[in-house]
Amino acid sequence: MHYFLTNVPERTQKPRDKGFTMAMDKGLSVRQAEDFINVCGEYVDIVKLGWATSYVTPNLNDKLNVYREAGIPFYFGGTLFEAFIVRDQFDDYRKVLDKYEVPFAEVSDGSIELDHDLKCNYISKLADQVTVLSEVGSKDAEKIIPPYKWIELMQKELDAGAWKVIGEARESGNVGLFRSSGEVRSGLVQEILTKIPFEKIIWEAPQKAQQVYFIKLMGSNVNLGNIAPEEVIPLETIRLGLRGDTFDHFLDQK
Repeated sequence: MHYFLTNVPERTQKPRDKGFTMAMDKGLSVRQAEDFINVCGEYVDIVKLGWATSYVTPNLNDKLNVYREAGIPFYFGGTLFEAFIVRDQFDDYRKVLDKYEVPFAEVSDGSIELDHDLKCNYISKLADQVTVLSEVGSKDAEKIIPPYKWIELMQKELDAGAWKVIGEARESGNVGLFRSSGEVRSGLVQEILTKIPFEKIIWEAPQKAQQVYFIKLMGSNVNLGNIAPEEVIPLETIRLGLRGDTFDHFLDQK
């Protein structure tokens, strides 16, 4: 930091197991990725190439090299996994991970119907190859999953070998954990936390109000995902109580 302030929350240091920021690359160019990492690399712990953007991104490996050289792991979005699964191409998906030396994989079923035992089997198989993130929640706003079911699914996926579980919100932040307005389903979140350790969950929170909610509830070192590149530094100021939304929240903490 460039100067000293008291009563600023202590942030975990890389490599972090909690308090990390997952940024979403929705199609950055190589130059944009370089600029992004130059400015935000210190605060980015993992980059997701959103949904199936890696399929159509020009100069894909050149961009991945930017993340590799910065020591920032990356992965392809869960929708790409689902696109392979629905076409019965799981082995081809595994070959893609190897070809591009992708260190993480996201296993999700937000766009397809997938038997949960089969999903857990995919998690177990991939966990022998890469670090697995599994996503719980549907991209269908009409599909409401009760809290007990979220807990059950998350625990089974962790038991199957997932490193962390992701709470679905989409890139827009208006499904899954959130109502269509973007409002947090606070009862759902708090019930999940009675059974699943907070450090094992990545909460997708693309909207500022959502980020503020999770930071006030769980502190600066909550795991947050689907953060737009231009929002990474603003998010860090929220984590540190240096933006109006959390300005008073940490002042009395020693």
